[in-house]
Amino acid sequence: MGTASGTGRLAGCITMKMRVLGRTGLHVSELGYGGGQLRGTPRLWNGRVVSDEQASRILHAVLDAGINLIDTASVYGHSEAFIGRHLASRRDEYFIATKFGCELKDMGDWDDTPRNWSRQFLRASLDESLRRLKTDRVDLLQLHTPTFDDFVRYELLSPLKDARSAGKTRFIGLSVTQPHMDAFAPYFSQFDAVQLPYSAYETHYEDWVSRAAARGCGTIIRGGVAQGGADKGGAGRALWERAQLDDLLEGETRTGFMLRFTLSHPHVSTVIVATINPDHLRENLAAAARGPLSADTLLEVKRRLSVARTDSGAH
Repeated sequence: MGTASGTGRLAGCITMKMRVLGRTGLHVSELGYGGGQLRGTPRLWNGRVVSDEQASRILHAVLDAGINLIDTASVYGHSEAFIGRHLASRRDEYFIATKFGCELKDMGDWDDTPRNWSRQFLRASLDESLRRLKTDRVDLLQLHTPTFDDFVRYELLSPLKDARSAGKTRFIGLSVTQPHMDAFAPYFSQFDAVQLPYSAYETHYEDWVSRAAARGCGTIIRGGVAQGGADKGGAGRALWERAQLDDLLEGETRTGFMLRFTLSHPHVSTVIVATINPDHLRENLAAAARGPLSADTLLEVKRRLSVARTDSGAH
């Protein structure tokens, strides 16, 4: 299961940088792949329809590029099934992280997706994930954004530990977001990895990345190029314009610059990027290969964003 370490080779002899995923000791690629867009047919949460051919092409391109961490979830439509169908023969080339706790009952908005924390549902959900992924265990099993009240009420560490004891996962993790960070913080040491948002548009998570790492957690960053919830309604793009960040671009796209910003955080283990377009994958790889932003550029980005937020009254 997932034995990659050291460095991965990209097309054009670019070296994929590896980082240690906290106390797991796993050497993961600094870019991970997010399977949230591999939802298949029919459309799910207003996502794109993805064909089997498209899924196969992007998944093999991901591994060929040296990316060795794939993040998915039981509720991401056909994502797990696509991964199992097309990558089972390459299982020793990647680490697989999945999540459980959500129920897909309709094609509505993600925010309306119900949670089910019963032990029976979680056991059945994990077994179904393993079947779809065509593997006997995952490398990381994560709680899928529980509230802290549910975490306590349903004693949600127990099903994770049960799965680990049963050999169905190597490590356990938590996918979390505000407003629950403060409540979960004392429990970070109980998890091997924490998945959370962070980008130039969501710099209020910057300290949380460091706090999770200080507890020994690997940090898996979602929204690192400010896609999805980080820019609902174009608020992020408006902030970019007010901060005049185009002046700081170093010949790359805005997306590439944003990715380099996120990768500049010293306590980020990996940034998961989701795409079904091989060209977009190559752009992300090229941006990451340029390395983090310089210390001076990073400080200037943060300064301009702070001024822009103050001027607009944003927090």
